[in-house]
Amino acid sequence: MYETLLYEKKGKIAHIQFNRPKALNAINLEMMEELPKAIKAADKDNDISVIVLSGAGKSFGAGYDLKVDWGKVYGGAAGRTPLGVRQMLIDCAAVEFAPWECQKPTIAMVRGHCVAGSCELAMMCCVTIASENAQFGEPEIRFSTAPPVVVMPWTIGLKKARELLYTGDLIDAQEALRVGMVNKVVPDDKLEEETFKLAKRMATISVEGLKTTKAAINRGAEIAGFREAVNYGIETGAILDSTPTEMYRQFKEISVKEGLGAAVRWREAQFKDD
Repeated sequence: MYETLLYEKKGKIAHIQFNRPKALNAINLEMMEELPKAIKAADKDNDISVIVLSGAGKSFGAGYDLKVDWGKVYGGAAGRTPLGVRQMLIDCAAVEFAPWECQKPTIAMVRGHCVAGSCELAMMCCVTIASENAQFGEPEIRFSTAPPVVVMPWTIGLKKARELLYTGDLIDAQEALRVGMVNKVVPDDKLEEETFKLAKRMATISVEGLKTTKAAINRGAEIAGFREAVNYGIETGAILDSTPTEMYRQFKEISVKEGLGAAVRWREAQFKDD
């Protein structure tokens, strides 16, 4: 049914699993197309009350796939252009809003890496349950790119969000719990059990109750400016993403000559403590 996802119904629960484990479930063009469709299918299914998102293998997700030439996809032969980047961020935001706009509760079941766009996707879910080995963060700024959805300040508050978004640092599951990014941390071998235990508890509530409560919570955030803030982030992100900073040029140069892995290691080495 899907190339990049696994879809399973467990009673009143729909389990949607990202199925690119060799790529750490990085989001490619196919997943961008398939994920909103899968969430909408679960949302329309009268037998489903709760939706669980997870990643196959050892990671929830590594964000958008850096092996995709996004500049070419959206800018053609011209590469990264302001309008092309803007459209890319709009499309990415549409993907990440899918759990938010879904009428039914969504739960992110996270183990391993949950970074960049995948971290935003988890924060867009109603609830997040994390394994002890989970890591969260948005390292995009280290490569002179912007997160498509600046949701972190709305989730953990301004001070901590500034620290993480200004540095690109990752945090472990316990710190994510402390700052309110996740609801619960459990042993890795108990992750699925604990997540579906919560999902089943939610599913005992009438679907009408779940939908109306979620709508009220979401609408309150949007009245407070949540969606407008995200939209403004897209506009400012397009400026950064289309600016050929010196750091971005060096990163791309190493990527071409030595491969993406070498470029990532080169950049990450600069953030190690002396």
